[in-house]
Parts: sequence; C-alpha cells; structure tokens
Amino acid sequence: MKRRTFITLLGGAATAWPVAARAQQQAMPVIEYLDGGATETSARFIAAFRKGLSEAGYAEGRNVAIEYRWAYDNFDRLPELASNLVRRPVSVIAAMGGVPVALAAKAATGTVPIVFGFGGDPVQSGAVASLSRPGSNVTGVVTINVELAAKRLGLLHELVPGATRFAVFINPNNPTTASATREALAAAASPGWQIEFLNVTTNADLNAAFASVVQMRAAALLLPPENIFVLRRVQLLTLAARYAVPTIYPSREFAETGGLMSYGSSYSDMHRQAGFYTGRILKGEKPAELPVGCNRRRSSWSSTCKPPRRSALMCHPRSSPAPTR
Repeated sequence: MKRRTFITLLGGAATAWPVAARAQQQAMPVIEYLDGGATETSARFIAAFRKGLSEAGYAEGRNVAIEYRWAYDNFDRLPELASNLVRRPVSVIAAMGGVPVALAAKAATGTVPIVFGFGGDPVQSGAVASLSRPGSNVTGVVTINVELAAKRLGLLHELVPGATRFAVFINPNNPTTASATREALAAAASPGWQIEFLNVTTNADLNAAFASVVQMRAAALLLPPENIFVLRRVQLLTLAARYAVPTIYPSREFAETGGLMSYGSSYSDMHRQAGFYTGRILKGEKPAELPVGCNRRRSSWSSTCKPPRRSALMCHPRSSPAPTR
C-alpha cells in the first residue's frame, strides 16, 4: 500500500470514529426525570428509581441517559419545565413527586410516554382514564396512603388515649388528597373528637403550623401523604421534637429518619416500581396498555415505639432519636 493511500485511509478512519461515537450516543434512549422537589432531598428516591430501571435491564450512562428537571417546590414552574423538556429528543418522561407533576407532563405532550408516581387516585385526579387500561400516553404507580388516614388516627389515639383534639397538615395545592383526607378522618372520628386542619405549602408555613398546634392544644399531629412533607421530613421531625408533638407520618421514610411512628406505603418502593415501569416502556410496551401499578405494602408499620396493640402504645415523643438525613 502506498504511503499516501495509507495516510488518507487513516485520516478517514479518524474522522469517522467521532461521528460513529456520536451516533451511538444519540441512539441511547433518554429519560426526562421531572420532579416537584429538589435533588438535595431526593437522593434516596433517585437511587430507588435507578434500581427499578436496573431490574428492567437499564443502567444510567451505559444504555440509557437520564436528564433531571427540578421545580424546587415551586409548582408554578412545572408547566414551563414540562413544555421545555418535550422539545428535546426524549423516550420517556418520569413525572415524580405529586399529582401536579403528572398533570403538567400530560398537558405538555400527548405522544411521549409518561410514567408518574404519587399517592392518590389517578383517575379522580385526571391523570388516567382507567387503572386497568389508562388509554393514553400516561401510566404509572400509586401508593395506598390516603386511604390509611383513618388507621393513622386510630394509632394516634392509642398513643394518647385521652386525646380529643388532633391537628392535621394538608396541602391546599393538592385538593384531591386534601379532600380525601378530610372525608376519611371525618368518618373515622369518634363523637367529641375535634380535628383541626392547617394549610401548609412552604417552610414558613411549617413553623407557623407547629406553633398553631401548640396554641390550640392539639394532643397529636397527623400528616397525610404529600410530597412536600416527604421532601421536608428532616424539618418536620426537628419541629415535632422541638414542640414535643406526638406525630404519625405517612411513610416508612419518616421513621427511618428518626420520626416517632409511621404507617403507610414506602415512597422509595414506589420510585423503584416507577423505574421498572419506565424500563418496560423503553423495551416497547405501550403506556395505554400498561395498568397503573399499586404499591400495596400498605400495612408497613415503623416506629420508635412498641408495635401497635389493643392497649396504649408505650412511648414518649421525646424518646425519638435525633432526625437524620
């Protein structure tokens, strides 16, 4: 082979290699991960989502790319974030962290597959038409948590047997969950019990709400399944300890972080299942034919107290360990 010919071939190969590498990179499917919270408070949930992806055969950076979009608790940004991400080449949108996230993604596109994850009724909220056959580009996983409000109230009364006044934090920006929580607690309350509902949407609201709990002399506090509470769990646990308010939380993550007690489904497991669903869609399954998944670990009890019995629970709020991240 002549020297000039060899150099020409070598130069052509050097030029073709980056082109081929870029083409291979572009061929990798892209997941747009849209979340209403912040990356600083969502590390364990991202890890769970990646675990679910790996169960479906996908690993971030190896055969799938994930781009993260955060609203940082400002849900007014969600429509803009969702609209921007669908302008990019995207294979699946993972809409995590609440009903508003799922609805913003759904409003932004009717073609890109969407996998949501939240606690509540996806049919009532308008995310899907049916649990068994979603019938559109949207499907996902829900936790059974809202329905457990009555059980949590009963456990609180076991903790403080003489209590007649209970406080409940609700998020007015999520009317579906707020309404379901109100109805469940109203039906479960015994005659003479008072249930006080306090609106909470920001960090400042939390501080004011705990002060109100003490001022109204509520015996205990109940938290419904809300993403804003899960993401602020360290602040919540710190305030509950500071004001010495016995509190029951909606998911295991709170008790694992140092909370007094929790009863409900695991948000981490919900994210893992959502990751697995995302992998199934990447493999070719259609959201319209993929039934909404349900995290059925509903009776997960976690506490620094003894397990619930017919007799009163033996513990004291000050016995809880310090909150950990």
